[in-house]
Amino acid sequence: MGYLDNSSITVDAILTKKGRELLARGRDEFKITHFALADDEVDYDLYNTEHPLGTAYYGASIENMPIVEALADETQMLKYKLVTLPKGSARIPVVRVAFSSLNLESGESTIVQPQTVNFQGGNRQFGYTAILSDSDVASIRATKSARGTASVPQFIGDSEAAQSITVTGFEFEIVAKEQLIADKSATILIIGNETGGRVSITVTAKRLQVATTMAAPTIQGS
Repeated sequence: MGYLDNSSITVDAILTKKGRELLARGRDEFKITHFALADDEVDYDLYNTEHPLGTAYYGASIENMPIVEALADETQMLKYKLVTLPKGSARIPVVRVAFSSLNLESGESTIVQPQTVNFQGGNRQFGYTAILSDSDVASIRATKSARGTASVPQFIGDSEAAQSITVTGFEFEIVAKEQLIADKSATILIIGNETGGRVSITVTAKRLQVATTMAAPTIQGS
């Protein structure tokens, strides 16, 4: 990663690893249909309302921050998407679920229904992307599919991706898999495909409890 000269407006556009993969396949698989903007590199804590030079300088530190080059690793980009909100909005959209963790017995299932608050109609068209980090822990499927498809970064590396499951929809069913040795946990990351908001859930599949019985001794008389 390098820095760009922020004294002038620069557009630094590159293909991600996934983009190059689709382009190399041919067969018209590489088609850009949507775009998104993000401000991942901006630290808004630097906005200083007490700057001695007045309101025009509140954001001076942010404006003078170096701009990073575009990354080819799509797992590390566009974590904080920019969205257009109605004038006068005081809050940004937030993705929420009813619980932050799940403890499931072998074969037990539950439904996860993400919601977007602070933004009416948020993620109504493309829904949410749910990424289960380890398919050995549980299975996941969309019980309510979203219209169309949306491409979002997975925020995981190649080694984790081999074990992960990614689905898109408005509602998801989680089913715990059988664990014979010990409890096993994974993370479910849920991302709003339009707002970019996200929330994570820890899901734990409990070790299967196998009941054992001992046969009563048989006494034979003479």
